[in-house]
Amino acid sequence: MHSSLWLSALIVLPFLGALVAMLVRKTPGASYGVAVGVGVIEVALSLVVAVLYKSNITGAQGFDFYSRHVVSAPLGLAYDIALDGLSLLMVILTALVLLLSLLGGRDKRREPAFVSWLLILTGLTMGSFVAHDVLEFFVFFELTLVPCYFIISGWGGVERARAALKFFLYTFTASAFLLIGILYMGFAYQHQHPTLALTFAYGALAGTSMSHATAVWLFVAFALAFGAKAPIWPLHTWSPLTYAEAPTAGSIELSALLAKLGSYGLLRFAVGLLPLAQVSVRPYVLTLAVIGILYGSALACVAKDLKRFVAYSSLAQMSFITLGIMSGSTIGVTGAVLLMFNHGIITIGFFLIIGFLERRRASIQIADFSGLQGPAPVLAALFTVAMLASIGLPGLSGFISEYLILIGTFTTHAWWSVFASLGVLASAVYLLWAYQRVFHGRAHGANAEIVDASASERWVLVPVVVLIVVLGVFPKPVLDRITPSVHTFVTQVATASGAK
Repeated sequence: MHSSLWLSALIVLPFLGALVAMLVRKTPGASYGVAVGVGVIEVALSLVVAVLYKSNITGAQGFDFYSRHVVSAPLGLAYDIALDGLSLLMVILTALVLLLSLLGGRDKRREPAFVSWLLILTGLTMGSFVAHDVLEFFVFFELTLVPCYFIISGWGGVERARAALKFFLYTFTASAFLLIGILYMGFAYQHQHPTLALTFAYGALAGTSMSHATAVWLFVAFALAFGAKAPIWPLHTWSPLTYAEAPTAGSIELSALLAKLGSYGLLRFAVGLLPLAQVSVRPYVLTLAVIGILYGSALACVAKDLKRFVAYSSLAQMSFITLGIMSGSTIGVTGAVLLMFNHGIITIGFFLIIGFLERRRASIQIADFSGLQGPAPVLAALFTVAMLASIGLPGLSGFISEYLILIGTFTTHAWWSVFASLGVLASAVYLLWAYQRVFHGRAHGANAEIVDASASERWVLVPVVVLIVVLGVFPKPVLDRITPSVHTFVTQVATASGAK
């Protein structure tokens, strides 16, 4: 097992970077340079962790980089971190989101504060993905609301105050149910083991005995919190306004990263800790997922601005992830974990390109664009790659993820998979139609004079395009890293759901 210092460095470094960025704030550009430097180091560290994890975990199918230090035994507080195949890709995604958001979504208004909030959000998100203590996870998970609120309200659009407040109230209120559920499980475990100190360790809470009814109610509490964060229909209503009003970097953080935190929580904690509830709740959650796929697709067809368009498209994609998570099959859950990463990368591409267009036209309204393929062929080509990946074109990253989800779900819940497959067809409709309205036709007025992607903008999108193509053509190395952990996880949930 490798040293936990690698994971601790991934958590602590962004906080130190935020501190340094504020200390050098009086020097123009220094804070931004510090933040980019931290982003580069985070990406490098995450890749080192991925390589170390690969060599160590083969055949072990367990957690790596594990470390637990009790902070307060009477209160059940502990610093407990670990990594497995379910969280590995999320750690890499977190680092990539920070770096690409800084490079492609730079905002020079009060820049030291802006980059500091981004760094703090990265540290909290990284902590959420590697937390192995459930209460510790909740602390990281809940604190992500603070930097998100200030990023949206401080650097967002005209309705930024309303968007930030709506986002905060929705997710904060839903998280209260999660806290109640965590505390209940912790105290129940202590009651069942009176000689042991209060603990919220993942392994301990997974062994808590409870009735079927209690497990169902706890699952509902957990699902409300994670469903609001993801978001999952019908808890999605904060997302279109928030995505539209947030600055480019904020939109990327929310859609590519914070949404995955909700899906990860649903998989790791709602499903992992409450297997007894799965048989009862699975049909309902699968139904909500299918509704979300079709509903999000329908709204994407009528969206009037590009950011809301991506928000509704993301609702459909996050519903696909939920479908895979709740499929109960190793193939389906593997597809869900892979789609969490792939959708994050694709969304980065979408929002970066939308941000570039907004800089040029000071608008994200679809009606304000037409014929951009002529004056801006590179931007059109880059958007095409992201669009085709989101549709699920074979050979690009979106295909293998959705394919695994649909096949995995079909083996266990065929009809839900059949109806969900309609979402694949719908995605082709709304994405191609949006592309036609923005990039096809004849460019008039300001559209005819629009400047194509600069060299720096092209380089920022290179990692996005490379990942989309490589993970579409050769996903095996990534699947080899996540499948053992997924198989173990699904087997343990299936065994516990029948044994408890």
